[in-house]
Amino acid sequence: MTLRISHLHAVEILDSRARPTLAVTLATPEGVQVRAAVPAGASTGSREAVESRDRERDRYQGQGVLRAVGHVNGEIARELVGRSFPTAAAVDAELIALDGTENKTRLGANAIVGVSLAATRAEAAQRGQQLWQFLAELSGTAPRLPVPHFNVVNGGAHAANALDFQEFMLAPLGAPSMAEAVRAASEVYTRLKARLAAAGHTVSLGDEGGFAPALERPEEVLGELVAAIEDAGYTPGRDGVAIALDPAANEFRADGHYRVAGAELSSDQLIDRYEEIIDRFPVWSVEDGLAEDDWEGWSRLTARLGPRAQVMGDDIFVTNPAILRRAVESGIGNAALIKVNQIGTVSQTLEAVRVCREAGYRQMVSHRSGETDDTFIADLAVGIGCGQIKSGAPARGERVAKYNRLLEIDDATADSLPYGVAVR
Repeated sequence: MTLRISHLHAVEILDSRARPTLAVTLATPEGVQVRAAVPAGASTGSREAVESRDRERDRYQGQGVLRAVGHVNGEIARELVGRSFPTAAAVDAELIALDGTENKTRLGANAIVGVSLAATRAEAAQRGQQLWQFLAELSGTAPRLPVPHFNVVNGGAHAANALDFQEFMLAPLGAPSMAEAVRAASEVYTRLKARLAAAGHTVSLGDEGGFAPALERPEEVLGELVAAIEDAGYTPGRDGVAIALDPAANEFRADGHYRVAGAELSSDQLIDRYEEIIDRFPVWSVEDGLAEDDWEGWSRLTARLGPRAQVMGDDIFVTNPAILRRAVESGIGNAALIKVNQIGTVSQTLEAVRVCREAGYRQMVSHRSGETDDTFIADLAVGIGCGQIKSGAPARGERVAKYNRLLEIDDATADSLPYGVAVR
């Protein structure tokens, strides 16, 4: 069976932060028609694949994507429409060759990833498979429903408050099923809102649907989370509802130091603080605990936290197989965040997953702060069997769409898929 492309068209749309992005529609002569919408990040690694933005200041403050849309509707469509490809991966290879740059700067990673997502969807439809089933076949893994990590307090680049740490997440590790995990998060989220409001804090939302209280010290937030978990009737910890952190340390590193809640810390002092946090609170995962260029610090972070917690790399790895191989050789981290638009194609994403799996690194599939209603990442998390996903709070339509898709997959499979974090 080949993938024949009869129609390819992109249009400029808005993401959840009121910034332009694009949606791509792809059709085949057999009547398959699919759509893919492209997310965008606010907190990004310097080595991510590069989006195409128009830079015309009088239109969307320079953030328009008409150039990327033009690349899809022009050069890419001319290259792909009317042709047959053995697989969607072959479409990816054609896109990479057509762009001809290391970081997809010529055509734009947003243009390329939109076509890649659509081609993957189309091949799954051609084969009569659910997207997650097809992705499981491609990755050679047993599918698994992931533990959702709900970002319930936003800081850093995702909220207009004084919190330097970017994400505080609920992780229902002890839930018996996807449905119970979503229920736990919703109930804790509701209790957290009530606690914050009673204490006089704002309950307005950040970019990812979490609350953005006027708190400064991460320990204050963690105390509120533990109390909210207990208020909702759950046990804080790995047997109940645990906590995951994404400090996003790139964002508060300056002049070789880290500035957290007014304190200027060295790499080792920040690692000390993480150890104290893990001692005091049920934190099971720390993502981007140090900056992407602090490789020596990351080595010490991994050695000290690795036996006790998941040490997750995002900005430092950027879903790049070559960088991940270097990290494995250097003993950096023990888990990787997986974002399709960081590397730019589905096939390269699956290669990054394979590198992690072969090295014994866990993986967590992730959304971006600028999201759409597209649910591709929910199917991806199930298909690669990683057992972890983060898609923001259990609120806001573009976030909940992913969790609802997971609930639908759970229901459709009649509880036959395992739920939980995959063993490394």
